[in-house]
Amino acid sequence: MDAAATGTTGNWILHVDLDQFIAAVEIARHPELRGRPVVVGGSGDPAERAVVATASYEAREFGIHSGMPLRTAAKRCPEAVFLPTDASAYEEVSQRVMAALRELPVIVEVLGWDEAFLGARTADPEALAARVRRTVAAETGLSCSVGIGDNKLRAKLATGFAKPAGIYRLTRENWVAVMAGLPTDALWGIGRKTARKLAEAGLSTVAALARADPAELAARFGPNLGPWYRILALGGGSTEVVATPYVPRSRSRETTFQRNLEDRAEIEAQVALLAGRVARDVADEGRPALRVAVKVRFAPFVTQTRSTTLDAPTGDPGTLERAALAVLDRFELTRPVRLLGVRAEFEPPAET
Repeated sequence: MDAAATGTTGNWILHVDLDQFIAAVEIARHPELRGRPVVVGGSGDPAERAVVATASYEAREFGIHSGMPLRTAAKRCPEAVFLPTDASAYEEVSQRVMAALRELPVIVEVLGWDEAFLGARTADPEALAARVRRTVAAETGLSCSVGIGDNKLRAKLATGFAKPAGIYRLTRENWVAVMAGLPTDALWGIGRKTARKLAEAGLSTVAALARADPAELAARFGPNLGPWYRILALGGGSTEVVATPYVPRSRSRETTFQRNLEDRAEIEAQVALLAGRVARDVADEGRPALRVAVKVRFAPFVTQTRSTTLDAPTGDPGTLERAALAVLDRFELTRPVRLLGVRAEFEPPAET
């Protein structure tokens, strides 16, 4: 029997996810909006071409979700309050949350603005999770959900069952009972496209994927991905929580145009402009970029991404711009363009 079954002191992983984080920060700044449908994205103008960054739970009841065009969100909920994104405000609140978590008897591994893994040794992980929730609320007034697991995968998935503002434990003991009948995209690491491919192979549920032949999975999905999908279905995952600050893997800039771009010279000029902004972000980060990617969204809503690896890591603006334009040449610009983006990916941190 393990600690999950006996209640003895053991090693646990908690996954903390700040509920509706961006919307919650905005509501904290504008208390009069509490209880109303709030949508954050772009400049806050639903008439512009931009997408939803996040939506409050009240807005989600109307089917509004992240990535949806603001115009669509406005049609679904005309009475929603639309606000512009304010990255600096979200960063500041996130840093306060993570600093507060580091005061607890846990190891904190930051995943992003609104989530972190906590490594802890305790006999009562639920009590610790409740303490985490109280700490976050006291420091910021925000609500969070906490998943408890015996590895990172299970802790992360547990948070989904905890939302909103709850605590849930998912371990080897209850994995089959909770997960077996769910579709494969319920697993962290399997998206809708992969789930469709798995379904085409007759593997529609977590249980079916767990029973699949590793050799057949390797033959169909590749020697690494195929068997890895099965490991996910079995609930396997890392148990190591590393106390390192969140380090961005990339810096990116993108623009949604109020009118479609069709002139190639104009498209190239916009990519060059975005590359220049990304180069300044790379300089501010103080780390060289290793790859450059370009995203193009064609009208009405087809998105493609291409990337290239640089000859050597660099932060040189001219090199990044030339690389972005070279990647742009790999697109067939035969349709109107509604969005352009440029991303610089950093070298992985050196092993220590």
